[in-house]
Amino acid sequence: MTFQRADILLPKFSGDADKMKLWSVVACDQYTSEPDYWKAVNELTDGKPSTLYVTVPEIYLNDADIEERIAKTNLTMQQYMEDAIFTEHKNTYIYVERTLQNGVKRLGIVGKVDLEDYDYSIGSQTKVRATEGTVVSRIPPRLKVRRDAPIELPHIMLLIDDNAKEIIEPNQKLTDTFEKVYDFELMQNSGHIKGYKMSEEAASRLEDKLINLADIHQFNKKYEVEKDSPLVFAMGDGNHSLATAKANYENLKKEIGEEAAKNSPARYALCELVNLHDDSLVFEAIHRVIFDANGDEFIKMLEETYTVSYDADAKGQSFVFVFHGEQKKITITDSKEYLTVATLQKLLDRFVAEKGGEIDYIHGENVVESLCENPNNFGIILEAMDKADLYKSVILDGALPRKTFSMGDACDKRFYTEARKIK
Repeated sequence: MTFQRADILLPKFSGDADKMKLWSVVACDQYTSEPDYWKAVNELTDGKPSTLYVTVPEIYLNDADIEERIAKTNLTMQQYMEDAIFTEHKNTYIYVERTLQNGVKRLGIVGKVDLEDYDYSIGSQTKVRATEGTVVSRIPPRLKVRRDAPIELPHIMLLIDDNAKEIIEPNQKLTDTFEKVYDFELMQNSGHIKGYKMSEEAASRLEDKLINLADIHQFNKKYEVEKDSPLVFAMGDGNHSLATAKANYENLKKEIGEEAAKNSPARYALCELVNLHDDSLVFEAIHRVIFDANGDEFIKMLEETYTVSYDADAKGQSFVFVFHGEQKKITITDSKEYLTVATLQKLLDRFVAEKGGEIDYIHGENVVESLCENPNNFGIILEAMDKADLYKSVILDGALPRKTFSMGDACDKRFYTEARKIK
């Protein structure tokens, strides 16, 4: 199976809510422009066992001492193993209930994913696929950590498309039959989290449901396509972490041979499985502002490339164009891309390559409007992507353009809690 039970490590103090609050730290790729956040985390966890010291927050990646930090991180991992701070929960899934800052619950299941079934390359047809383009340059610094690491700690979120909510959600009513393994408040006002070891019956039911999702005949019927391989698991978060695990595994094949690597724990990556239709997952639009560029030239390129309508009722791919402090709705009626953002990103990339300018990715329409009061900038306001379109878009067009959608605030991202041996 692609998603499997795992030998999951949790601190021996996982039942101590105060200690777990210091142990669990937000994903390393968050708050990258907020040094005060990470300073506060350092102060809170100083001298205490914490995932802060076995991960490398990306805010530090460009520091002069990054190599020293990576080496220290791996040494701390080894020290935690030698100090036997973990209990290993063998061959299990952890059912997770995460209460976000706004009070909404996100439900998930922690297990391991088989990297043989994942490929981040463009055009991949594997069961696990990236939803956004993978920036290969982001892999090497992460690979330096993983290459010598005895354990992994995931912030990877895999999505399944279960609009009937029959796979993960039923576990809400079964928690009294599960063993609770943690229950604590997350630091920095980031909500609450509970984790339970799933029962054998619930785990088997989950596996049966996931096998059904992978049935190619059901897949083709559901998405009205004719494919040879189903997209079962789509990346929700942590794409570059999973890509790093894959790169590390492929390197291992070269070092020790394919058969030996396939029997290594490095063949797998720990992750959390979440339903795309979970009530907590809200897709928010990410808009574009192009600095130091002429909006009239962009419109000219747009009209030369596509059939364009300025009729407010036109059907097709619509967006709001912002220039000289004014806004107008524009509709492209003949795009071959499935999503508006894919159509526009391709055109924008071509535009800045030929005409100059710099693209920035903006949350909030008011920010776009403010920036575009400058006559040297123009903006594009997009509607939020319907999350129900995610799978169909990836199936038809492949990985989405970068910054297609945002899924939750930084405080709602996955916190490092569980670990797994990879050596």
